[in-house]
Amino acid sequence: CNYESIRNCSFCLEALSTTEAVVAKDSTQLGILIMKLGEANAKATLNIYNEMIKKPSSPQLLKALNCCVEAYKYASLSFEMVSSELVDDLQTANYDVTVIDLEITNCEKELLDARVQAPRLLAGNQFMHYYIAMGCQIRPILQREKPNEY
Repeated sequence: CNYESIRNCSFCLEALSTTEAVVAKDSTQLGILIMKLGEANAKATLNIYNEMIKKPSSPQLLKALNCCVEAYKYASLSFEMVSSELVDDLQTANYDVTVIDLEITNCEKELLDARVQAPRLLAGNQFMHYYIAMGCQIRPILQREKPNEY
């Protein structure tokens, strides 16, 4: 949970203080848990975007919301996929987590361009960046613990 990579130590420590995290047997299980938490956050935030799309809005807002819906669908599926990749393909897992960040950043740009002011969405986006940063930190930890396997 170092500040340089995560940027929010209290978020990281809170995520790692859950019962599931405390009983994780090893770093792989902890990484899988973090990816599952990221997936859950992606699904929850996706639901908020889907609810907003149902309300009347400007074409620019609708464009931004649709972009974010696609980004969060991708994020949800990718976090799920990375959970299994952590076991046997760290390079791919790291790449997939990094691509999620690009998708969420694009979503944020669209929201800014549409001048969207929705604190729940902005918080959801920020949480995604935290889970992504935590996911990116898992790889070097696993490589240090089991250098002959990777």
